[in-house]
Amino acid sequence: MSISFIASAKQVIDTEIAGIVRLHDSLGENFVAACQKLLHCRGKVVVSGMGKSGHIGNKIAATLASTGTPAFFMHPGEANHGDLGMLSPDDIVIGISNSGETDELLGLLPVLKRLGITLIAITQNTESTLARHADIVLAITVPAEACSLGLAPTTSTTVTLVLGDALAIALLDAKGFTSEDFALSHPGGSLGRKLLLTCADIMRTGHEIPCVAANIPVPEALYEITSKGLGMTGVVNEQQALIGIFTDGDLRRVLDQKLDIHALVAQDVMTPNCLTATCDMLAVDALNLMQQKHINALLVVDEQHHVVGAFNMHMLLQAGVV
Repeated sequence: MSISFIASAKQVIDTEIAGIVRLHDSLGENFVAACQKLLHCRGKVVVSGMGKSGHIGNKIAATLASTGTPAFFMHPGEANHGDLGMLSPDDIVIGISNSGETDELLGLLPVLKRLGITLIAITQNTESTLARHADIVLAITVPAEACSLGLAPTTSTTVTLVLGDALAIALLDAKGFTSEDFALSHPGGSLGRKLLLTCADIMRTGHEIPCVAANIPVPEALYEITSKGLGMTGVVNEQQALIGIFTDGDLRRVLDQKLDIHALVAQDVMTPNCLTATCDMLAVDALNLMQQKHINALLVVDEQHHVVGAFNMHMLLQAGVV
């Protein structure tokens, strides 16, 4: 039997888009009430659901947690066998069930009521047992499942996921959650590295810093560049303050002019007033500066303009900033 994969896929996407549009148009007072409850939650937000609803709930809990709303997923089956001990009266439970009649989820209701825990239900059946016992009902109404058999949860799970994202981001905006806050909960990710690492975290220090005196002969300055492996060296005055930088590019310019490098000192060939970084500068800001100025390395200085560190583009790459 010949089928059009593209036509089938587009029909699925169109059906799910229609479900999202319906969700968009149906948001109202209950959504606001849920956001207010979640915003002022003194405990944790606990998301629960079985099967496909559980998979979606796990993602919603993860999104909430990473955007400033402490949350975790609780499997309702495990909860009925001891995991309800995770809950405290200050928590809020988000129960997800398309039918609103999931046995494992309904089994939690007596304990939630006894503890006085707020229950937010996400369901398509607003007359269901779950909806009747919930404090707030967030209804999802989908025109049809995208599955051609009308059986596999598709549109309903997509709309539930979108609703969870809407809750999380509405709360993020209300809390004034920043990219720096986001990075604190993602220190192992690339965003965390970009936003949290400073120059002090990645720079070479002490004897690993390429640095020479202003009156040192150029061949010795070249040895410093080669031995330290950063493609440059700082040049300092008698007070050990940075006055310039000598790079591979500077050497090429000297050679192009056919000058005798043995008759020159570092100060003769350096680039004065060079760009520098500070210890507390974010590594990503240093990266942007290097890219704008088309340079491959930076020296790090303190308030007295003494050289305290050095790094190059390769080190930024190793640190995961690039």
